[in-house]
Amino acid sequence: MKVVIIGGVAGGMSAATRLRRLDEHAEIVVFEKGPYVSFANCGLPYYISGEISDQSQLVVQTPEKLRQRFNLDVRPNHEVLQILPAEHEVVVRHAGQQVHESYDKLILSPGAEPIMPDLPGVAAADNIYALRNIPDLNRIMAGIQTKAVRRVLVVGGGFIGLEVAENLKLSGLAVTVVEQAPHVLPPLDTEMAAFVRAELKRNGVDVITGQALASLALNGQTAILTDGTRLQTDLTIMAVGVRPASQLAQAAGLKLGLHAGIVVDEHYQTSDPDIYAVGDAIVVKQQLTGQPALIPLASPANRQGRQVADNLAGLQHPNRGSLGTAIVRVFQLAAAATGFSEFQASQLGLPYRVVHVRGGSHAGYFPGGTPMTLKLVFNPDSGQIYGAQGVGEQGVDKRIDILATAIKGGLTIADLPELELTYAPPFGSAKDPVNMLGYAAMNLAEGLSKSIQWHELPAALAAGRQLLDVRDPDELTAGRFENSVNIPLNQLRDRLAELDVNQPYVVSCFSGQRSYIAERLLRQHGFNVVNLDGAFALYRAVRPQDLISD
Repeated sequence: MKVVIIGGVAGGMSAATRLRRLDEHAEIVVFEKGPYVSFANCGLPYYISGEISDQSQLVVQTPEKLRQRFNLDVRPNHEVLQILPAEHEVVVRHAGQQVHESYDKLILSPGAEPIMPDLPGVAAADNIYALRNIPDLNRIMAGIQTKAVRRVLVVGGGFIGLEVAENLKLSGLAVTVVEQAPHVLPPLDTEMAAFVRAELKRNGVDVITGQALASLALNGQTAILTDGTRLQTDLTIMAVGVRPASQLAQAAGLKLGLHAGIVVDEHYQTSDPDIYAVGDAIVVKQQLTGQPALIPLASPANRQGRQVADNLAGLQHPNRGSLGTAIVRVFQLAAAATGFSEFQASQLGLPYRVVHVRGGSHAGYFPGGTPMTLKLVFNPDSGQIYGAQGVGEQGVDKRIDILATAIKGGLTIADLPELELTYAPPFGSAKDPVNMLGYAAMNLAEGLSKSIQWHELPAALAAGRQLLDVRDPDELTAGRFENSVNIPLNQLRDRLAELDVNQPYVVSCFSGQRSYIAERLLRQHGFNVVNLDGAFALYRAVRPQDLISD
């Protein structure tokens, strides 16, 4: 069997090496358009700041090593121009020459390509870049060094845009991020992304949201936004998203789907039975809904490459779908998400509730711990977990990984408190924040607690509820809610006479834990009370302008 693979990196090289381990006698040819067939594209931004100091560290494998270890015929700088399905051939260009290469089975792994908006002034500009591969990285570095760059504009505040913005700032440049969505990191919900925006501002990155790039002027030196704002920029990075590089598949007559992604079945077979496809260019199944989705991430691409090789070798390992689990570091903060956001659950019309928990990266009494905020989106009736998000300096990856695993495994909110996670003071807490998410979600599902979200507070107060703040008086110096009543939790039982049983209340503390205790106390004394989920700490992150400072 002769297998030709178009595209290397995550999907293509995973397919090639796995297939060799399963079939020593197969002829395996890999065509890569660029000079590097196996490189760490997720590590590219960190070379800009010098955190990765040696570019060779980004090269995972060379054609020579792949030939020695796996007997793979790897051909960099070979661009596949055309697929001829009827002839079982591909047309390849290399060094100015075109040749035809035959195949028995063909695997497409072309990846995704950065979107370059067709806007006025873009074609005339000579200082616009995108970051997809090592040659792109070299062009950016050369641009920085040769154009006397001081000011950089990053268009797009998603995961890649923020990684690039961080590393440009760390290299000493003045950086502005423009994001068309209402907040940076659109896969996160508003209140969780607010922590990320604050971290960007703390580190001197200017952030403009709710605006898009409309045009460029003066050979790219002036960027004009949709509201007319003009920004001076020496260099612009376009990071507005990616799209499937499916042109070859389309020209070959293969079936395309969502946003021109390549349609495959659960075994990665395209509409042509001898052509398969994996990676960022394919339409996958969103595991929670079964609906088509594009999820251009490295981990799924590696898994898909391995699975397509299994299927070609006779092992039935179907694609079960993807969740879209992702994480980004923004200076000292990590932000991660898996599954559906609250916004997505709302858009899909799912029955859902939300809970926030603030916890520590490890035991509070052990030095060096830092706080994190976790968010869970779930079905209060079935207990199904739809998604989770987390922000914090340490330990966010661990918790979101656990929650992603829980979703993949079909666990419910009732299973989260049952998870037995490693505990010693330097590593975690006896009741891990993941356990606490489960407890808090079950309290809502079982009716032991009623909560409102940060965005519901103004309407609740306008409707006549009184905010009861149970923080200690010295905590109020950090900020307080206007027209709120303060009774510290430890005094609440003895001061119930100061409250009106006919007055509905919203109770808040710093993180939500003490206010839940207060809620339970007040409910059992006949009060109408709801808990402000996430409490003061969350509200301060997203709406600091609503708070009063003494």
